[in-house]
This record gives sequence, C-alpha cells and structure tokens, in this order.
Amino acid sequence: MADKIVQTAGKTALGEFSPEFAHYNDDILFGENWNNQDIDVKTRSIITVVALMSSGITDSSLKFHLENAKNHGVTQKEIAAVIAHTAFYAGWPKGWAVFNLAKEIWEVGEDDLKYADPEMRSHAKSMLFPIGAPNSGFAQYFSGNSYLAPVSASQIDIFNVTFEPGCRNNWHTHHANKGGGQILICVAGRGYYQEWGTNAVEMNPGDCINISTGVKHWHGAAPNSWFSHLAVEVPGENRSNEWQEPVTDEIYKKLK
Repeated sequence: MADKIVQTAGKTALGEFSPEFAHYNDDILFGENWNNQDIDVKTRSIITVVALMSSGITDSSLKFHLENAKNHGVTQKEIAAVIAHTAFYAGWPKGWAVFNLAKEIWEVGEDDLKYADPEMRSHAKSMLFPIGAPNSGFAQYFSGNSYLAPVSASQIDIFNVTFEPGCRNNWHTHHANKGGGQILICVAGRGYYQEWGTNAVEMNPGDCINISTGVKHWHGAAPNSWFSHLAVEVPGENRSNEWQEPVTDEIYKKLK
C-alpha cells in the first residue's frame, strides 16, 4: 500500500479567499480521489498528465503532475511515450509544449531500471539503497522472493533486505554469548515485525526495531506492498542464527 497522499496547496493558496474550494481541492480531489485504491497511483498520475495535456493546460499545475508522475515511478522513456502518443490525438503543438516541461524534470534515460515488474521498479526508485540480487542463499528460510544488497561489510555488517508483497522470513532467533542481536530500519514500503506471543507491529519508512538475542521473531512485507529494511547485525561473541518454522498462512492472513 502506497503512502497516503496529503495535499495542502488549496488551503495555503485559497484557505481564506475560498475555503470551500480549498476543501474540495485538498480533502476531496486529493484526500479521497487520489487515495482511492481501485487504480494504482502511477496509473492515476499518467491519466492526469494526459487529461491536462489534452485540455491545453501547460502551466505550473501540469509541471506539478509531471513531477508527481516521476515520483511515482514513471521513467523518462515512459513519459516520452505517453506524451508522443497523446500528441497524435490531442494536438502536435501541445506535445511540444509538454515535452519542454518534461525535459526540465527528467534526464535522458534517468532511472530507467530494468525490473520487469512496474511495482518493483517503483519501489526501487523510492529508496536510496539498491534492491540487490536475489537472496538465493537464504531462500529456503523465506516464503516468497527476497533480495539482498550489502551496505557495509566492515566494522558492522549492514544489509538492505527487500521483500516482494507477501514475502516473509521464517520464525528465527539470534543467539550470542555476549552482545549480538539485530536492528531493523524500514527504508521503503510497508511490512511487519512480530515476536513470538505478541501482536505484529507494522513497519513504515523510518521505523526502527531493536531485536535482542533469544527473542523468537519474524519480519516481512505486507500482503500488498513491497518492503525493504536495513538489517544491522549487532556485534557480539559467538553469534549465530537459529532458523525455525515458517510463518503460517493462518497467522499471516490476519494482517492487512
């Protein structure tokens, strides 16, 4: 699930002059319509660009929506194809006008990541750290596909771990004679962390979980969202990881 879209431009510009219009703009158009989940926000961004271009609107409002499209995963090649296609139907001069705006926002080939899945590509663009390679070495301990990107291999081991929607690792426990444990920092998407015998905790970007040694737990993506967290391995003596049983569908399907 994408982050909730919040808009305040109406109240900022027209809150005193026309509070009713500001309410419709911020609370209805963006607060309700843009947060509707029947179509994904990337598709909604493209539709909005096409609608404004077709109407001949090429001012700051279109530039805002071009930037919004980029922020939701539209690549330079994709926006170029969208504008060119629309120009055949809406008018060639409009195409020229919108291309001039788009060139201010995208560089040629910018962020044209090679992931076939558009949601995976959008997720990769939403964070600073790479998704990395398939986590094949630990695949037997995961339900679903995960990916691993080393961030630091000296002093303290830090990895960016990415889970596809619905993917989670097995229950497991970190052990150490002294010190040890793990720190999780969510960097993109939405996921869950759960300790044995407690309720699951939702994780969103910026959330941090401190895991002590001896605590049985699991972590992974929400059912409908990609999820990435940094895994910081806390130094300790004789550290080990005990992998245990998979998280059952009965437990996982209770999460939203």
